[in-house]
Amino acid sequence: MNTRARDEAGTAIVEFVWLGLLLLVPLLWIVLTVFEVQRGAFGVSGAARAAARAYALAPDDGQGEQRARAAARQVLLDQGLPDDVPLQVRVSCRTPGSSCHSGGAVITVRVDSRVDLPLVPDLLGGPPPGVALDASHTVPIGQFQEVQ
Repeated sequence: MNTRARDEAGTAIVEFVWLGLLLLVPLLWIVLTVFEVQRGAFGVSGAARAAARAYALAPDDGQGEQRARAAARQVLLDQGLPDDVPLQVRVSCRTPGSSCHSGGAVITVRVDSRVDLPLVPDLLGGPPPGVALDASHTVPIGQFQEVQ
């Protein structure tokens, strides 16, 4: 009976370590993924707001498009997302005039992006798995405007 007790001595620690690793690694990956997606969602939301404001403050529609894209990209960079993250900025407006910058117009900017999942190896050779993110922001243009 003594030899049997000696054979199993110390196995509880080994089992505890293996069980801890088997549970801790997936839990750590889930937490990192949630943080990465939250960072991306916060960045896309801020990018939509900044892009809409930049478009509304531009003197015309052409410069508004350029400023909206630059503002959205800068906000994503400020949130720590990589420079090569996909970004699509779409502007739509309801306007009583011919321009989105005419009085009474309502500008809506939608920003689409994507966040790759962390610590996922590139096994199949395609794009890494990720989460698609989008946000929109609406800005009204005032009825009365300064004429230059």
